Amino acid sequence: MPADLNSYFNKNKKEKQQMNFDFNFKGFGKFNGLVISIIIVFLLVVITRPFVVINSGQVGIKATAGEYSPIALEPGFHFLIPFIQKVFIVDTTVRQINYASVEGVDERRFQNTSITNKKSIEVVDARNLPVSIDITVQYRLDPFNAPQTIAVWGLGWEDKIIDPVIREVVRSVVGKYTAEELPTKRNEIATSIELDARKSIDSQANKPVSLESVKLRGIILPAKVKEQIERVQIAKQEAERTKYEVERANQEALKQAALAEGVAKAAIIEAQGRADAKKIEADAQAYANKEVAKSVTKELLELKQIETQKEFNEALKVNKDAKIFLTPGGAVPNIWVDLKNDKQVSSYNR
Repeated sequence: MPADLNSYFNKNKKEKQQMNFDFNFKGFGKFNGLVISIIIVFLLVVITRPFVVINSGQVGIKATAGEYSPIALEPGFHFLIPFIQKVFIVDTTVRQINYASVEGVDERRFQNTSITNKKSIEVVDARNLPVSIDITVQYRLDPFNAPQTIAVWGLGWEDKIIDPVIREVVRSVVGKYTAEELPTKRNEIATSIELDARKSIDSQANKPVSLESVKLRGIILPAKVKEQIERVQIAKQEAERTKYEVERANQEALKQAALAEGVAKAAIIEAQGRADAKKIEADAQAYANKEVAKSVTKELLELKQIETQKEFNEALKVNKDAKIFLTPGGAVPNIWVDLKNDKQVSSYNR
């Protein structure tokens, strides 16, 4: 093969290899640019976060260039313009503040919790004695008025609406009573605190908060007042015990009196019964005598005289020495005397 022909084929071979290399490099460069673009877009999305996710029990407050939108964002997925718009997520579930008499209470709200712990509310009673009140307040942010509430009160609305209102109401109500009255009028005080707190919260513009409940949990009195109340309670218990014993004695006396009265009445009834029985018996006897008297006639008396005379005659047959004395008219009774002993009277027969 001539030298010029070999050089021709070698030249063509080199040109083909160069073309293949250029083609592969240019294709790889296009693919690499797409990947880089995707990565850049992803990083921008991650950094700028042009969206927000709102969960149930929350609403979003959109602020555009620092101005709050009057319409709250409901739970779901929402887009926004990075660096221009911002969404503040607020909780609309029931929240709670515990005012408790616990040493070292941390008054800060823990993250991701709806419960705040605060120290007891310090108040003074009607005589300026210090008293501590433990109370629990439950409330929730109105989701429809949330944008206006945040615009007026800011994100720290709880410390500006709930806390000062509860403290003021508790001081106002408890200050009407003396320390000694607080334990005995606990229910009355609890009712007044809840009613006054609701009235004050509801009077706020746009009604930003719904007050769920206000529960009075404890009244902490000064030590001297507690001792005095305990002494009064002991004295009252002793008086109640004495009153009970007196009442019991009175009841026992009334019982004995009633028993004696019952016995007396029973005796009277029994005596009356016997008297009535005797009267009935006497009335019966009198009636019988009356009936017998009605049956005695002249003929019956003469018959009885004849029968008696017959008995005397029979007696004379046995004792012939007897002397017989007859009453005038020959009527009975008759008296006879044994002649053998003049001093002895044998019999009287009427």
